[in-house]
Amino acid sequence: MDSKKKNNNEQLDQEYYTIDIMQILKAFWHKAWAIVLAAVIAGAAGFSIASFVIAPQYSSSIMLYVNNGNISLGNTGFSISSSEISAAQSLVKTYTEILKNRTTLERVIDKCDVEYTYRELSDMIVAAPSNETEIMKVTVTSTDPYEAAKIANCIAEVLPVRISEIIDNASMEVVDAAVPEFQKISPSITKYTAVGILLGALFAMAIIALGAILDDTIHDEEYILKHYDYPILAKVPDLLGGGNKRYGYYYSSGKNKNNK
Repeated sequence: MDSKKKNNNEQLDQEYYTIDIMQILKAFWHKAWAIVLAAVIAGAAGFSIASFVIAPQYSSSIMLYVNNGNISLGNTGFSISSSEISAAQSLVKTYTEILKNRTTLERVIDKCDVEYTYRELSDMIVAAPSNETEIMKVTVTSTDPYEAAKIANCIAEVLPVRISEIIDNASMEVVDAAVPEFQKISPSITKYTAVGILLGALFAMAIIALGAILDDTIHDEEYILKHYDYPILAKVPDLLGGGNKRYGYYYSSGKNKNNK
């Protein structure tokens, strides 16, 4: 049993591998041009994707005032003061749910005459209180700025009617209508380019690091002294190396330090 454990321990000692951080850093330095080149190529790819592949997105918004007077929902009546902003915001949340309802969205689709399912249209709409007030801001995002404004204005017509059908004495007033906005909100060319540069550099560094870890070539006498017990007897210059300082190393037989 003891001999078996001893053999296992010896096997584990023989399988371990030492990673030389300095060797990896030197590889990064010598291959810095490759890292820069990979970063530039990936950055250019990110720029191209953001500019020419991904369809730009545009948004347009409407502002609706939530009239929070005396209202009743079904058989339950309740009163909300205009000074109770938190209660008004709760109404905005209720109105948002009504807006995202299938029936409401199908009315918007019919009125605008657009070719979307109600689920697709729901994904294009974001509604929330504006600056923690009782004003509801509805934002529509589309690949066409005119379409985004058109759908938003259709919501301004459909939603107040829909809410009055569900909640007694409830009303909404249009504070600001939608207009086409030609400043795209996505994709961000800067963001895609920066991410491409970062990923390209990291990919190149990973490849270089892997190559440095797997490289067992003898580069200089320092490598021999560090990894082997071989004393260096002589250094023969590479006369065919075109003037480069390359040498052949000759050493006596010995034992690898890592295989002890």
